[in-house]
Amino acid sequence: MIAVIPSRFASSRLPGKPLIDICGRTMVEQVYRRSVESGVFQKVVVATDDERIYDTVKKFGGDVMLTRTDHPDGTSRVAEVVANEDADYVVNIQGDEPMLDPRMLKELAEGIASYENIDSATVCVPIKNKEDYNNPNIVKVVRALDGKALYFSRSLIPYEINSNNCPVWEHLGIYAFKKDFLLKMVTLAPTPLMIAESLEQLRILEHGYSMAVIPTKYPPLGPNVNTIEDLEKVRKILEQDVDFLNK
Repeated sequence: MIAVIPSRFASSRLPGKPLIDICGRTMVEQVYRRSVESGVFQKVVVATDDERIYDTVKKFGGDVMLTRTDHPDGTSRVAEVVANEDADYVVNIQGDEPMLDPRMLKELAEGIASYENIDSATVCVPIKNKEDYNNPNIVKVVRALDGKALYFSRSLIPYEINSNNCPVWEHLGIYAFKKDFLLKMVTLAPTPLMIAESLEQLRILEHGYSMAVIPTKYPPLGPNVNTIEDLEKVRKILEQDVDFLNK
C-alpha cells in the first residue's frame, strides 16, 4: 500500500501553502511525517509539479516525484505517481491536513483491505453538534448496512421523520483506492450529481462503483488549512501538544 500526498504551490487564499512554516516545519513535512508515523505504508510520496516543493521534500529526506502540470485535480496527480508502482492499494492524503492522526490512516488502510470486493474507501465521524447539520461546508454521508456509501450531500441526510437515533455522519475527505480502480476512475466522465453537489466522490457512486465508509475513532485534531485563520488555529494547537508536534 502506497500513500501519495498531492501538493500544489498555487492557492488562491494561501499561495505557497505547502511551504508555510508550522512550528518549525513546513506544512508538507508535517503531513509527510504523520503519514509515515501510521506505519502502514510501504512508501509515502509527495506528488508535485513545483520545484520549490520538490527541493523542500528532498531536503527533509522525503520521497517526492515531479508530475505533469496539466492535472485537473489531485486525484489525477496521484494516479500518475502510482501508475508504475507495485502496489494493490493507494491512499490519497491531502497536503493541507497537518493535524491528521496517524491512527486514522491505519484505520482507513486496514478498512479497505478488509473488504473482499470494494473499489474505494473513506472515513466518517458522527456529527454531535446539531448546528452543523445544515452547514453546507460539512459533507454528510449515509451508509448501507454493510458500511458502503449510499450517498454524499451538503444537505442534511437522512432527513429524519421518525426518530430512531439514526446517526448523522460527517464525511472526512481522505480516500483509499484499489490501484486498478484509481487508474480507471480518473478516466470517468463527470456526472450530474457530482456537478450539482460539487462533490467529486459522487462520480464513483454514479458510475456504479463502490466506496466503503469507515467510522474513525481518531479524526484530525484541528482543521485543514485553507485560510490564515485555519493556520493560526493549527499553530496554536500544535504549540500546546508537544508530543503530537514531535511525531
